[in-house]
Formats: sequence, structure tokens, C-alpha cells
Amino acid sequence: MYLDSTKKKEFFATFGTNEKDTGSAEAQVAMFSFRIAHLTEHLKKNRKDFHTQRALIKLVGKRRKLLDYLKAKEIARYREIVAKLGLRR
Repeated sequence: MYLDSTKKKEFFATFGTNEKDTGSAEAQVAMFSFRIAHLTEHLKKNRKDFHTQRALIKLVGKRRKLLDYLKAKEIARYREIVAKLGLRR
């Protein structure tokens, strides 16, 4: 599988406060970004896979909502996660 438990722990340790911090917005945005990148690569090969396309659109929306929440609550955390993940140019 493309995303196993050790990889998840690594993401949560990097972007959360510790490896068990699965609920922080930063950790969730990082996980969504990884999944979005994976689905994007899949869609480049299988462009008629409309179920995956719908899942990708839903994930992008979830990530956008979390980023909007961070932007409204704590702008410093928002800027930090956007810079770490390279989401904005």
C-alpha cells in the first residue's frame, strides 16, 4: 500500500507535535497533500477514472477548508504549513 502506518507516523511526527498527534490541522493538511499528490499521479496515467477524480476533488476541498480554518484562527501556523508543503507560489 502506498501509505502504511510507519509513513503516517513520520508525517505526524514531522508536521504535528508528536507522532501520536493525528488531529492537528497541520498534520491533516500534510496527509491530504500526500494523498492528493498520489491521486494526481494516478489520474495522469488513468485519465478516465472518474471515481478517483471525484475523490481528488473532495480531498482538495477538505484541505482547503482546513487551510481556511488555520488562516482565520492563527495566521502564523497557516503561513508555516504553506511554506513547509510548498502549496502557494
